[in-house]
Amino acid sequence: MPLTTISYGGGVQSTAMLVLAAQGRLGYDIDAALFANVGEKAEHPATLEYIRDIATPWAAERGITVHEIKRTTKDGQVRDLYEHLIAGTAAGKQSDIIPLRGESGAPMSRGCTRDYKVMVVARWLKANGASKNSPATVCIGISTDEITRVSNKRQGNYEVPVYPLIELGMSRMDCIGVISDAGLLVPPKSACYFCPFTRPSQWAEMRRDQPDLFWSAAELEATMNERRERTGVRPLYLTRFAKPLAEAIPEAQDMLPGFEMPGGEGCDSGYCWT
Repeated sequence: MPLTTISYGGGVQSTAMLVLAAQGRLGYDIDAALFANVGEKAEHPATLEYIRDIATPWAAERGITVHEIKRTTKDGQVRDLYEHLIAGTAAGKQSDIIPLRGESGAPMSRGCTRDYKVMVVARWLKANGASKNSPATVCIGISTDEITRVSNKRQGNYEVPVYPLIELGMSRMDCIGVISDAGLLVPPKSACYFCPFTRPSQWAEMRRDQPDLFWSAAELEATMNERRERTGVRPLYLTRFAKPLAEAIPEAQDMLPGFEMPGGEGCDSGYCWT
């Protein structure tokens, strides 16, 4: 039988899919949920804690295994996105694969989702039997209020993406209700803690409540820009304000009216912030 999996990011939508699958309400019989961990130094600690301490044991008790998978080189070394960014710049290479922002504030192209999420899942699927003749069905956690993120683009002939929450007509708020009704805590938004798609208000709250993460992100930004400066390349930033993170973001209590960025942005294919 072809595989059917949940692409699990540890956020609201994919956790709702996990709950619905355990309750037999997802519309698909799930063989496994796949969490592509981009790295211990890159994933938000709250996301790792939720997945490992809450979601994974809860799902296991109901017959669903959450597999934590990571990007691994041919010689067996596990890659970490944070270390990739630091080592890449230190080695004199431009490894800015996260969507850094220039003077216009618009995000640049990125490869982090593809390299550390999509392809990691794809390799697991192929290693576990997915093929051109027997493609896996991959459930992506996109809700009705994010319908513009839906894509039928495959990562090869060995998988078919489906969107159960869209099929069920469920919004993000509906997903929160499903999780709460199951007796689970609602998970935090899942993303790398240094993701350039982080809203200004969230950066400000991080600076106030999680200063270690905030200053780690600021150090990463500075490290990448030091390399860019030495090679005569213009700087890029983690926010849309075209200045270093520590200068761009005050602590939350000092925020001005209108500081919130409207809407929300996330990684493609439903693999992040879901």
